Amino acid sequence: MGKINMQRVLLGGLLAGLVLNVVDFLLYGVLWKDDITAALAALNRPPMSDSAIPLFVVLDFLYGIVLVWTYAAIRPRFGPGPKTAVYAGLLVWVVAGLLHFIGEMPMGIWPQRIAVMGTLIWLVVAPVATALGAKYYQEAA
Repeated sequence: MGKINMQRVLLGGLLAGLVLNVVDFLLYGVLWKDDITAALAALNRPPMSDSAIPLFVVLDFLYGIVLVWTYAAIRPRFGPGPKTAVYAGLLVWVVAGLLHFIGEMPMGIWPQRIAVMGTLIWLVVAPVATALGAKYYQEAA
């Protein structure tokens, strides 16, 4: 079992992060922007400032790197390829998506429709982003 090729993890992770950023922009920056603003207003919070956007962009790239690193970590056991990438994406979805959703729901911070749809969309997007990023991963020589 070789060492994880971190250069390839970063390359694939940036691609996966780009996918996550595009989806998040479309969902939270366009489709659900008014819903998010209304949810924040209901909590007596101001609308989200555009100055927060760089944080979310960086977080999506970090998620992308974690997705591809997870693929690289489980690859020796499950074998290279898209099936393993889907497993890695699903694992990260459970930890970062599903458990986060379950933990936030009782607090009622976000409208249930947005929380459920965001979690279900992440269920699809995480494995897809991982599979795309994993295409660029190969073990170090």
